[in-house]
Amino acid sequence: MGIENLAEKAQILIRSRLCNPNFIFKPLSDSPDSNYSKLKFIISSSIMEACNNSILLLGPRGSGKVAVLELVLSDLLEEYPDTITVIRLNGLLHSEDNCAFKEIARQLCMEHHLLFSKMASFDDNSQFMIAMLRECGLAHKTVIFSLDEFDLFAQGKQRLLYSLLDAMQSVTSQAVVVGVSCRLDADQLLEKRVRSRFSHRKLLFLPPSKEDVQRLLEHILSLPMDSSLAHDYAAEFNEKLQSILADERFKEIISNYLNSYSTTNHLLRFLFIAISNMELKSGFLSLENFKAALSSIQRQPKQECIKDCSILELYILVCMKRLEIREQNSYNFSSVMKEYKSIHDSFPTSDYYAQNVCLRAFEHLLQRQLICFTDNRGHSQSIEFRQVKLVVSYAELQEGLKSYRSCPVSYSQNSTCF
Repeated sequence: MGIENLAEKAQILIRSRLCNPNFIFKPLSDSPDSNYSKLKFIISSSIMEACNNSILLLGPRGSGKVAVLELVLSDLLEEYPDTITVIRLNGLLHSEDNCAFKEIARQLCMEHHLLFSKMASFDDNSQFMIAMLRECGLAHKTVIFSLDEFDLFAQGKQRLLYSLLDAMQSVTSQAVVVGVSCRLDADQLLEKRVRSRFSHRKLLFLPPSKEDVQRLLEHILSLPMDSSLAHDYAAEFNEKLQSILADERFKEIISNYLNSYSTTNHLLRFLFIAISNMELKSGFLSLENFKAALSSIQRQPKQECIKDCSILELYILVCMKRLEIREQNSYNFSSVMKEYKSIHDSFPTSDYYAQNVCLRAFEHLLQRQLICFTDNRGHSQSIEFRQVKLVVSYAELQEGLKSYRSCPVSYSQNSTCF
């Protein structure tokens, strides 16, 4: 089998891993201090001891809250296949109380093979949910409610949360409510009557540590030695991977990326792009693949603003940079206009604008925050006479001019003569 076919198979395998949350979070669940272990212990204790419970999973988006919850639920469904019923709600879809009760009734009917009535009223569905909780409790079956976007359920009158938590106060009911939210103050949004019935257990999902990132990288990117891939190829692939992971330049790339995008989901996105950049001819990952992934993800807001500038605004930026290069750190609109005229005299073009038009472009640059005033004093002064400075670096201006498709040649010439 050719190297390109082997590389393509390896690429497909690693991509499928990156799209499989169960595979991603399984190695992070080995520790007894992991959120997986804590959540599984709380829910399994409620099942074994036939008690009610409620817990919140809190953390930024992409930190793995839902993935860990689904992993726990899938494991518990295998361990207790006949004693668990899972009801899944999402605040984006079911935050309205009537809609939420109807969806709970529909899922309960489907789970227990009952006839669901679309015409049932709000009170009918509410009473049906309470009755089903009672019957499940008597049958020693636990109902687990997964409430994604929990903070959206805490808006309005909170009738769903109150009815659910109030029903759980009964001795006969047996239920667990798991709320998932990116708001750390989600429990503070609850009304007093709801908060008094809540268990106030929380699990906080933090960005992965350096050790967790290292384990994740090895777990995701290493090829299995007992797969359909050639043994020699897998061994060489893993050897090259280990040398990349140990490289200080790679560690710097990962550190720079995680400083801006710290969640597990962002890391997976970064790895997916790096794997997609792998050259099939060489058959192996390289440091360049990760560099390319970093540059494609990291946004350059100043460069993007420069791309959206008009020709005149670009001219003004080039003039200001020329003034700074000549160590004229203090200048205003009038100084910029003198430089603008001198450039135009040296490189005559048809793009010569009146002073009032240039002033409007100057104000637009202030609004875009590509330039700013040197101090907050002088509010009574006219804009033309207030001292300004450039907040775009030489490199950013150069890259912005290069990527600007309609940039005149004279601008590029002036920018390279700084």
